[in-house]
Amino acid sequence: MNIMLINPYAGSSQHGMQHRPYYLAREWVKLGHRVTIVAASFSHVRRQQPVISGSITEEEIEGIRYIWLKTPRYEGNGFKRVYNMLKFAWVLKRCKKKLASIVQPDVVVVSSPHPFSIFGGHGIARESQAKLVFEVRDAWPLAVIELGNKSPRHPFIMLMQYAENYAYRVSDRVVSLLRKLDEHMIEHGMTPEKFYHLPNGIVVAEWQDGGQMLPAEHQETIDRFKAEGRFLVCYSGAHGLANSLKDLVEAANLLRDQRVAVILVGHGPEKAALQQQAKELELTNIAFLPSIAKSSIPHLLAQMDALFIGFKKEPLFRFGVSPNKLFDYMMAAKPVIHSIETGDDLVTLCQCGVSIPSERPAAIAEAISTLQQMSEEERIEMGKRGKAYVLAEHNLQDLAERFLTDVVLNREETVLRRPEKLSG
Repeated sequence: MNIMLINPYAGSSQHGMQHRPYYLAREWVKLGHRVTIVAASFSHVRRQQPVISGSITEEEIEGIRYIWLKTPRYEGNGFKRVYNMLKFAWVLKRCKKKLASIVQPDVVVVSSPHPFSIFGGHGIARESQAKLVFEVRDAWPLAVIELGNKSPRHPFIMLMQYAENYAYRVSDRVVSLLRKLDEHMIEHGMTPEKFYHLPNGIVVAEWQDGGQMLPAEHQETIDRFKAEGRFLVCYSGAHGLANSLKDLVEAANLLRDQRVAVILVGHGPEKAALQQQAKELELTNIAFLPSIAKSSIPHLLAQMDALFIGFKKEPLFRFGVSPNKLFDYMMAAKPVIHSIETGDDLVTLCQCGVSIPSERPAAIAEAISTLQQMSEEERIEMGKRGKAYVLAEHNLQDLAERFLTDVVLNREETVLRRPEKLSG
């Protein structure tokens, strides 16, 4: 089967995030399918951008064909980023016949965050008489309205809403990372039978050898705090408004006289403000470190005592959450401090940490103290419960197979097998 996966932000093992398109594609290749990822030449989430020549550039990475569509560079969330989104969608639609001819897909998967790619994706599916699947990673424009405080009547938001509604109408199936988002989708024109929930997951193989060693700066910081006898709490990931990291910094301030250290690894638009907050508070029990390769994440998390993930208090999270870092944390078999208000809380479900309300620094500090006062055996048991759940429910190899069997082919039609059992 020929599969085309369209995601403007798609990355790879060479380029970095986003990894979900790459991981799904890699598993589909292992299953014996031909996979093409169509992505923008520039994305702010990648560590390294592809080398391109002309408006369309092709390359192969680990058996996956990548087609990069030339788009402009940008910084921040201003007009240039909007232009990048619209340019990708326009080039995709303009080149629909060429792309359909190159790939000849049997199925076209259009993956958000932004929904504008649906117009080109639908055109390619029609040209190829292929099945069309719309995958919703982030519920745009709803997320932009609720998290970014944008008016639904803003012209750009209205255009995005039109694209989302169009996607629900023309797609054969709709996949969501959020378990309860079907309520919103049905309100915007999706028929209920199109919906399928497929969360994020982990690649088990990446955790089997302990991962790549950390850069010297990171290891030296960890070693220094450990030598001081501190209980280490880590956050690893994007430093954005939605991550509620200012509350973690304030919790570090509340624990300044305790043997606790907070380590934040990553980058993002809020990092400078967080560093300034810590400087003004004169904190010596906190460290801000650069991003690291995904292959180093297991080695980083293995050296921590507890792991933090937080979210702002937002109505959007009523539909659930599916952040990659939560599954990484659980796979690391460490207690998780989960600061969120949602009806779909895996930490509470698995009893693998402490869940607390959003935006409450004192609650974060109390959760850290609670875990610190536990015996090491109790924390180990917490971590084991999280890891067991992830292995059972969020193994990306299994999720990739479910995507094809349940979404593309429908379970009752056929069952895919691993490559050695494929008949053709």
